[in-house]
Amino acid sequence: MVRPLSLSFVLVLSVLAGPAPATAQDAPPATVTVSGEGTAAAAPDRAVVRFGVVTRAPTAEEARRRNATSARDAMNAVRALDISEQQLRMESLRLQPRYEYNDEKNRRELRGYTATRHVVAEVDSLDVLPQLVADVVAEGANRLDAIDYQLRDRAALRNEALRSAAGAAREKAQLLSESLGAVLGPVRTITEQKFDIVRPTPQARSVQMATKATGAQAEPEAYAAGEIEVGAQVQVVFDLRTN
Repeated sequence: MVRPLSLSFVLVLSVLAGPAPATAQDAPPATVTVSGEGTAAAAPDRAVVRFGVVTRAPTAEEARRRNATSARDAMNAVRALDISEQQLRMESLRLQPRYEYNDEKNRRELRGYTATRHVVAEVDSLDVLPQLVADVVAEGANRLDAIDYQLRDRAALRNEALRSAAGAAREKAQLLSESLGAVLGPVRTITEQKFDIVRPTPQARSVQMATKATGAQAEPEAYAAGEIEVGAQVQVVFDLRTN
């Protein structure tokens, strides 16, 4: 009659045998990690113009009144170019005392007040931009704060840059795997690392614009927009199949 092994004997055999050897399936997968960069460019199709109206007067009320008149005339010049009210707004009005230093009395003295009003106009056609700037200058604006060129469909340009970056990453991974005798496998992970937008700056941008006395003229070449460039960078991990 065969007796069953005691429990203690079975445990001893298990300890002596030790853990089972690792199989090939337990080894970490072979991968290659690469980054890819891509760019895309397109001509802008709209712009946001920020300009200012600055007036001076002996009293605060007169400075404010003069400023309101000049700002109204400048905004009417914008409206005359078929720009809607929804695309035109006043952002702020600042009224400050103006001092000058008196060398004889060795002190600052009040010389009047300065009123500054900031106006924003959104332009859907870049063809009208030079005329808009010339007209608002002629009607009282005396400072151009910024011209921000934009795209209506920025997502399309972004997607083009991302596709270019992804293609560059695959091309780099293919080159590395072939050079080291491996076969490129499927994608394991994709990470978007960076996304940049570079907007053009017009040559006409400056702190001070031509005043009404100098006679503003529309100069289209001064507002050549160039292109908006979008850059993208991605990191991709590919599986590798070794020979």
